[in-house]
Amino acid sequence: MGAVLSRQAYFETGFEVLSELGYGGLKLAEVCNRLGVTTGSFYHYFTSWPVYTRDLVQHWLDERTLQHVEFVRAIPDPRQRLDSLIQIGLTLPHGAEAAIRSWSSADARVHAVQAEVDQQRFDILFESALEVLHDKRQAQLFANWAIYLLIGYEQALLPRDTSTFEWIAAQLLDALDSGRFATATDEPPGKPSTAC
Repeated sequence: MGAVLSRQAYFETGFEVLSELGYGGLKLAEVCNRLGVTTGSFYHYFTSWPVYTRDLVQHWLDERTLQHVEFVRAIPDPRQRLDSLIQIGLTLPHGAEAAIRSWSSADARVHAVQAEVDQQRFDILFESALEVLHDKRQAQLFANWAIYLLIGYEQALLPRDTSTFEWIAAQLLDALDSGRFATATDEPPGKPSTAC
């Protein structure tokens, strides 16, 4: 008889599969095998595979993005907020996030969730940086740099090097603290973006 699990266990296993095998490896049999359960156990929690995949990406938005944003937003000091955001960014499930981003290119529903995740992350970075820098353009540049750094780290086909990622993130915060964003108020060529 299969083990009785929680929806959370199915979500965590789904993220593990995404991290290790990518979107193409996310299959019902793989999730159930890893959990040591039958498909009957799966159907106790989810009425279908599409419901599971919908709930999985929604869980990613709710539990791994919105909860983090709300936690950080409650920190009164904006500089400490940015430190917390960088620490959260360093510990995200980067392999799973890269797989979800690939998946979003093939599934409009997943794409909509991915866009919401990116926007939520950009917004909290921008809001916090604005409180530190007191200049919208500088805050936008900071938030864009942070988002581009995270996405680039997750999407690069090079082996992930956590210590290098930490060093680069430290350079971002050092640029903030040293006032280097103050010299970056000129508009770059092309139309500036307020979202990623």
